Amino acid sequence: MRALVAGEVGEPNDVLRLESRPVPTPEAGQALIRVKATPIHASDLHVLRGRYGFSPEFPTVGGHMECVGRIEALGPGTEGLKIGERVVAVAVPAVPGPRVAGTWQEYLVADIHTLLPVPDRLSDSSACQLAVNPLTALLLVARELDVQPGEWLLQTAAGSTVGRLVIQLARHLGIRTINVVRRRDAVEEIKAFGGDEVICTEDEDLLQRVTEIAGPAGVRKATDCVAGPVGAQVSQALAPGGEVVVYGALSTHRQTDPAALTIPLQARSVIYETKVVRGFWLNRWFGTASPTDAMRALSEVRSLVADQVLSIPQGQPFPLERFAEAIAFAETPAHGAKPLLVLEDGRDRGDE
Repeated sequence: MRALVAGEVGEPNDVLRLESRPVPTPEAGQALIRVKATPIHASDLHVLRGRYGFSPEFPTVGGHMECVGRIEALGPGTEGLKIGERVVAVAVPAVPGPRVAGTWQEYLVADIHTLLPVPDRLSDSSACQLAVNPLTALLLVARELDVQPGEWLLQTAAGSTVGRLVIQLARHLGIRTINVVRRRDAVEEIKAFGGDEVICTEDEDLLQRVTEIAGPAGVRKATDCVAGPVGAQVSQALAPGGEVVVYGALSTHRQTDPAALTIPLQARSVIYETKVVRGFWLNRWFGTASPTDAMRALSEVRSLVADQVLSIPQGQPFPLERFAEAIAFAETPAHGAKPLLVLEDGRDRGDE
């Protein structure tokens, strides 16, 4: 089979190579998955560059998030799933937790408790993007912050994939959103998408606008995917006792100095108004959630997507051999669609 392997830490197009590897054999409690489609997330590229929250052992097969495929074989005595069943493989390494196989290969072995059956009516594009961004949106809104109907939710990076999913979920749950964007031309787009209010940091004062929108009661719950000065302003804009959950740092996307990855909080605001700023990382959530709880949350996401409450943007497919183009596409600013590596059956290549 073919696998996209990074020999060492470095720039993805410098360290990735297509290799021929034996098809792995599942053990008890495992399944062999024939991969059909797998996305290239920004975090996948950060892992290869050594800039993410965990580091795999190199050489490593790329792709440490998710994929969709069909069960090709089951390990000895393995029950609960069937050969030929279509599944999403959740390949997010739990922290703490065991190593997991990368998804950028034609076949992979996975523990069955990480496999979510998906109906055929979900496209490969939607199914292979089910387990990371939609799950993150659900966990942030419904679990981490437990936002209630009628409450305001303030979020940065509203135009991102997670930001748009939060807007959709909020409308479904009766939650009002204040959406922060950095470009004026994104304002009408977010409003048309369903955002209740939009603040453009290019020409508006975030703190002033939040006060104007929310009134005396203010906003008590927020999510931030930007960090830096914008993240600090979000904290400052919250009402006393408010909480912001930080789940990304887009403002430092190309930053290589860890000392520069900061959120310059206003100490007086945090202390005297007893505000909370805390992090969320999907890998650590998987490390603390039980397999039952994780599968329950994933099943809820599957239902929301299947019922079209959450709409996942159509990905841009690339054959595995065109991985360099796919990575370049992923790195293009405002590229829109998520690049997907689309794989074919590699058993007939004589490489088992």
